[in-house]
Amino acid sequence: MKTMGFIFDLDGVIVDTAKYHYLAWKKLAAELGFEFTEEQNELFKGVSRKRCLEILLQMGHITATQEQFNTWMTEKNEDYLAYIEDMDASEILPDVPRVLDLLKSNHVPIALGSASKNARPILEKVQLLSYFDVIVDGNNVTKAKPDPEVFLLAAKSLGVAPASCVVFEDALAGIEAANAAKMTSIGIGDAVVLHGADFCFRDFTQMDNAFLNRLLN
Repeated sequence: MKTMGFIFDLDGVIVDTAKYHYLAWKKLAAELGFEFTEEQNELFKGVSRKRCLEILLQMGHITATQEQFNTWMTEKNEDYLAYIEDMDASEILPDVPRVLDLLKSNHVPIALGSASKNARPILEKVQLLSYFDVIVDGNNVTKAKPDPEVFLLAAKSLGVAPASCVVFEDALAGIEAANAAKMTSIGIGDAVVLHGADFCFRDFTQMDNAFLNRLLN
């Protein structure tokens, strides 16, 4: 069996923290005097916090000084951290542990590749940190997806060639990043949205062990 590496995004793939990001952005938008909808929140998936705030301010037709911008970035993150404070293993998305267990039993190296700067504390809260050999998150990279930096760094840290890596992603920007890195891209979510993925599943319950074993072999 060739040496392979598996790389997981965090938000929307392992846990659904997107709802907490949404609540924090919605709260900030309300303070700034406008409504922020769940539909608009789709634009924020897989996007850095800085870019999200830029988009939010454009939506509200708001210009900000650098000082205001930095204050709002900090405020949003503090609200988000307050929301995730009580996360536990019940927040893990369906069948994620089964997939991680199968990979571990095959001694496959596993990495996290996420834009989140809070990836490690979240994995600790949901008791999955021990599954990951490498964590590459928003603290390690300078370029946001669809730039492949996060996945290329994960592959390098795992000691696996990019072409031998498999990426699980729920955002189009993440699929584009995996494809740019010449990795196998697997979309988790809506196949219409994730149209560039090599494979797509609504969630991990639709991905059976036979499929995973085919990837491994």
